[in-house]
Amino acid sequence: MSDGQERVGGGGPTDGGGGAPEQGRPGEPTGDVYDWYRRGAKLLAEGHPGAAVQLLSRAAAAEPQSHSIREALARAQFDAGSYAAALENFRAVAMADPSDDYARFGWGISAARLGDFETSAKHLALAVAMSPGTAHYRAALKQTRATLAARAGAYGPLLPGAPGYPGAEAGTEAGAEAVQLDAPDAPGGGAAAGTGQGTDKAGNGAGDAELTDDEEEHE
Repeated sequence: MSDGQERVGGGGPTDGGGGAPEQGRPGEPTGDVYDWYRRGAKLLAEGHPGAAVQLLSRAAAAEPQSHSIREALARAQFDAGSYAAALENFRAVAMADPSDDYARFGWGISAARLGDFETSAKHLALAVAMSPGTAHYRAALKQTRATLAARAGAYGPLLPGAPGYPGAEAGTEAGAEAVQLDAPDAPGGGAAAGTGQGTDKAGNGAGDAELTDDEEEHE
């Protein structure tokens, strides 16, 4: 999520002042919480998510209730490939503020990167409902739903005689043979639709959705 530069830099810790003293302990960066946040946001915007995570993690530990810090940390973790950690922080922001559509979006695409497309679809749908005019929300949801549909049909069409086939009597011996003989890969052999590792543009895949610098700010 290397996009949304305005979002990251547009607001700082809401709890004010505080944080670490100007002269930190050995091994600790100098400055206060706001300095850590500001420098971390700058590193993220410049394409250094790993370094940003280090500073933003300290800021989040000092001010755990700051949504601005936690969301910036989640974005840095996402860009650094720490999708599980990013999901947890996006979830924390969304749970604290259920109206935050951006946090729902982040939760959704992080879940997609982890292969949990059911959770991804749920939260991306919420993001779209909150902000229906945001194109990259809709694109990510569309791709997640397409992936779910492809996985549901990964073993091909339902075979005649199989349980659930129109007109068939479930549980018949013939139906069982049809499934066994005509679908040797079922239930685990079919190849599910790949999540891909495509482009970094939003909408090219929910699992690959990224935020770009020109995307809208969603505080």
